[in-house]
Formats: sequence, structure tokens, C-alpha cells
Amino acid sequence: MPVGTQATVKGLRNEALEELGAEILLSNTYHLYLRPGHEAVERLGGLHRFMSWPHAILTDSGGFQVFSLAGLRKVTDEGVRFRSHVDGSEHLLTPEKAAEIQLALGSDIAMVLDECIETPAPREKAEAAVARTTAWAARARKYFLEQASRNGEVRQWQFGIVQGATFADLRRASAEQLLESDFPGYAVGGLAVGEPHALTCAMTGEVTALLPRDRPRYLMGVGKPEQIADYVSLGIDMMDCVLPTRAARHACLYTSAGRVLIKNARYARDQRPPDLSCSCSVCRRYTRAYLRHLFAAGELTAAILATHHNVHFYLDLMRQIREAIKFGNLANFSSEMHARYAVGPA
Repeated sequence: MPVGTQATVKGLRNEALEELGAEILLSNTYHLYLRPGHEAVERLGGLHRFMSWPHAILTDSGGFQVFSLAGLRKVTDEGVRFRSHVDGSEHLLTPEKAAEIQLALGSDIAMVLDECIETPAPREKAEAAVARTTAWAARARKYFLEQASRNGEVRQWQFGIVQGATFADLRRASAEQLLESDFPGYAVGGLAVGEPHALTCAMTGEVTALLPRDRPRYLMGVGKPEQIADYVSLGIDMMDCVLPTRAARHACLYTSAGRVLIKNARYARDQRPPDLSCSCSVCRRYTRAYLRHLFAAGELTAAILATHHNVHFYLDLMRQIREAIKFGNLANFSSEMHARYAVGPA
């Protein structure tokens, strides 16, 4: 899922996203709650109409952003009290409030509020976070179902989020506890935050082994191109990451041959497309030399073109993974991706 934090994928018009074949975007509850406000979005017809995106939208709960505020927030069993990074105003985000905001936004998939902690974390802190995440999930589910009962059909799915840091038994316990709330989908949170990739995979595997195979399983905030197939092989269906758009703004292109740092002097006279095997409109029309020139000149177009290519690369990577699954070739595909990206950027 391309990440559209503030109801937009940085550097791309929605027309471009549709051209690229994006079917679902991720937006951020925390940011939209603070600006322009969920009530304003609701009055304007909901998030789909507000951002003119008729396809699916997933909104996260805002928990990760709130917990990232460090000294500006305080966590209790009630919820998280925090100060806005926009104007310093004080707010209380509870499981019920996070669900209320997302119902007002009208997203297709809404994440419950969970407690995110740093990794590595002491076991006692991870245990407390799991207990709080479970309690908050139950409260969010109860509120959501009450609203659905009161207001009729709610065209939104609510997902629970598994926590547990890097403790396998806590991960399993968190998953088992969330199953009692009978969510239509489940996410694995709190991973890919600095721990080794092998450990991310190990913890993910502990969770997906317990989650229903007939419901979406979502690994949050991943990942590097060479890692995606590994997560899919563990049973993950959905992923999101700011990496393709953020890297593009820093002149890093993801290609079939590995990472390309397009600002390098070696590309000043390179008339080849950014990726020789890519069919996106950027690679069909522009050269490496031109893209390097745009970045060197500080032109906005540089980030726009690089973002277009990187988002295409990730979406095409998912198409290739689905094809590899059909032909029983996922393991080989994963090995080839790791080999291509084993060397440093060019």
C-alpha cells in the first residue's frame, strides 16, 4: 500500500496512482485528526470524496505517531494524552476515540489503537504493552460494534494489531487474545524498527501460524524490496512502507538490478533509462542523465519522477510475487531478489 499520510502520496497525483495500478492507499489518523480534523472531513463527504480517491483506503490508528512524540505524551490504561506537534494543544486518544475518528473519516479498513514500544524492550514492558493492547482492542471492538448496531450497516473493516516486541511467547499470546474479539483482519505491529530481518521474520512467523488463513494478515511498516517476498512466504497479505516515496525524494531509485543513487557523477552522461527492465512511463521517456540533472538542479520534478518509478517498482514487485506463487516459484524469486540487492547501491 502506498502511504498517503496526509491524504496524499507525496509527489503523485491520484491520476498517476491509478495509472500505476494502486488499489488501496494508507492514510494517517493522527495527522488527519489534527489537520483538517475528522469532523471537517466528514462534513466534506468523507475521506474518499475529500481526497478524490474512489478506491480503498486504510487508516492507521495514529498510535505509532503518538508514541513517537516521546516527551509530549503520557500513556495510561485510559489512553494516550499528548500535545499536538502542530499547535501544542492537548488531546486524549482512547481506543474509542481512534475508532470514532476513523468512522468519521469513512475509511475501508480501520486499525485499532495499540501500544507501540521501542525495540529492544525489557520483557516486563513488553508484557504490559501486550496486556494494554489486548484491553484496548476489546474496547475498540465493542465501540465499533455498538456504533454499527446503532447506525445500521457500517462499510468499514476493523483490524486488530498483534504486539509482543521480540518475545515469541508474547507474540503468540497477543495473537490468541485478539482472536477472541473476532476481527475481520489482523495486523502484526511493532516490527521492522531496527531489529535484524531474520528476527522480524521469526516473530512474523510465530503470529501468522496462529491467525486465520481466510482473513487478511497485515505486516505494518515494511519493507525493503528484497524482504517483501520473505514476508509473503510467511503468510502476510498486506504491507505498507514510506520507503519507496522517501527514498525517491533522496534520489534513490529501486530497480531490477538493485539500488541506484541517481545523483552519482557516473550518471551525468548516461542515456539509458533508470531501469532497463521497467515499463513505467518514467523509464519509457527519461534518461538517467536527465534525472541526475533534475536532482542536481533542485527541481521538484526530480522527486516526482523518482517517486512515480519507485511506486511502480513496488507495485510491480507485488505482481511478480503473485505470479511466482502461481507457478510455485516464490522461494527462487526471493533468493534472486536478495542476490540483486546484496551489493551496495550503484
